[in-house]
This record gives sequence, C-alpha cells and structure tokens, in this order.
Amino acid sequence: MTVRIYPAWLIGAALLVMAPCDFTAAEPIPVPPPRPAPAAAGAPVEGPKAEVVQPSACRLRLTAELAVAPSLPAIEGPGECGAPDLVRLEAVVLPDKSRVAVTPAATLRCTTAEAIVSWLREEAAPLARDLGAALHAVQNFDSYDCRGRNRVAGAKISEHGKGNALDIRALKLADGKAVELTDPHASRDFREKMRQSMCARFTTVLGPGSDGFHENHVHVDLAERRGGYRMCQWELRNPDATPAAEAAVPLPPAKPRLATPNASAPRRKL
Repeated sequence: MTVRIYPAWLIGAALLVMAPCDFTAAEPIPVPPPRPAPAAAGAPVEGPKAEVVQPSACRLRLTAELAVAPSLPAIEGPGECGAPDLVRLEAVVLPDKSRVAVTPAATLRCTTAEAIVSWLREEAAPLARDLGAALHAVQNFDSYDCRGRNRVAGAKISEHGKGNALDIRALKLADGKAVELTDPHASRDFREKMRQSMCARFTTVLGPGSDGFHENHVHVDLAERRGGYRMCQWELRNPDATPAAEAAVPLPPAKPRLATPNASAPRRKL
C-alpha cells in the first residue's frame, strides 16, 4: 500500500475549511442582560419609607382658623415626665381674625392648648374689652416643665411635667397696658369674672391664697381626679389686704422687767 504524504500547508487549509462546520454545530453562547441605565444626576434615591403618623382628633380640630400652634414631637421622660400630641401655642386667632400672642410660646398637650384657645376666644378676650382695650397678648409664666409640684424636689410630678398646665401672669392690652391677674389694684369685678370663667373651664385653678406658691400668677390645668373633683383656689385680695404669706410673725410676749436689787426694801437712813 502506498502512503501519501501531504504538505503541511494543505493540511492547514483543510482544517480552515472544516472549522465553520464545527462552530455552526455548537450551541450559541447566551448574551448577558443589558446593564440598567445610570440614574440621572441629582435624582432622589428611594430609601425606607418613614411611618406616617395620623393626626389626632384634637390636632384636626385645632386648625389655623383658631390658633397658630404647630405640632411638636412627643416627649418621653425622664421618669414620669413627657407628653404625646404636643403643640407650640404661639397665638390665638379671635373671631374677628385678630391675634392674641402667647409670650413666650407655650409647649402644651393639644387638648390643653385647645382649652386655652377656647377660653381666650370665648371669655378672656370679651372680658378684656371691659378694661377699655382689646386683648393683645397673654404672658406665659410657665408651660411644659419636667419637675415636681411647686418645684419641690421629690414631690409628685407636676401637671407641667405632663404638658397639661399653663401659668398665666398677666394680660396685655392693645393700648399697651398690662393687667396682672393677681394685682389687688386691678378691677375686682374683672378679676371675679376671670376667676369664674377659669374655674368653669379648667379642673384646677390655683392663685393667691392657695398654697403660697401662686401669689404672683394663676395656674390652670386639666388634671383628672376621682369623681370628677375640681379645685378652684384663688383669693381675690383688696389693695389694703396683707397676704397671709407676708403677714408679720407675732412677737413673743415681753419678758417681765427684772426688779432692781433691794428696790422693794426700805431704804436705810444714813
């Protein structure tokens, strides 16, 4: 048998001719999916969605037509202090659209702020006109404050520590006059009507004569007590009255005079 030897270039050419047949027989390689288009510069990137807090019924009632009172985050602690559904009461809008400023702005529970707003709109503002001018501002002596009652260390938590109380020092009128609620020189009739309106509106009213801690302001709150008990302690004083806290301490009785030695004895003649 004769063996033929083919040149190397002929063998390489034959392999090139056969190669396409091998590639057509192989399975096609899958093409990778296209890359996502890059986000446009400055486009917001979605993150985890924040929980939406639904407004309370009080928050829905306390609209901009009644007051300037933006919502505040709830306060939790320390201790028993704290309050939910807080607002910053900055001003009260009267029926005639004029505003009564709260200076400084008061941090209160919404329900307490709502009671203050209603009282100012319906009672305090009309009563102030009896003094000769429209009500312009309310002087806030204290609102939210994490402390014990009467600022006594270790005492039961004050309603101020719950955002449930407001201390009122004075009412300012549009003519520039300031009327302190505890001033004995202010109209007694005005103070009496203010006391009646406050005691009917709030569950606690403390003024002069209550406990010695409210001689220069009036405290109001919405504390809840058993049986719906209410507390109204505000003594209307006259200009010539001396507050009990300032009354002079009685002096002890005078000591008997010591007799002069031998004063009672008969004098000896020299």
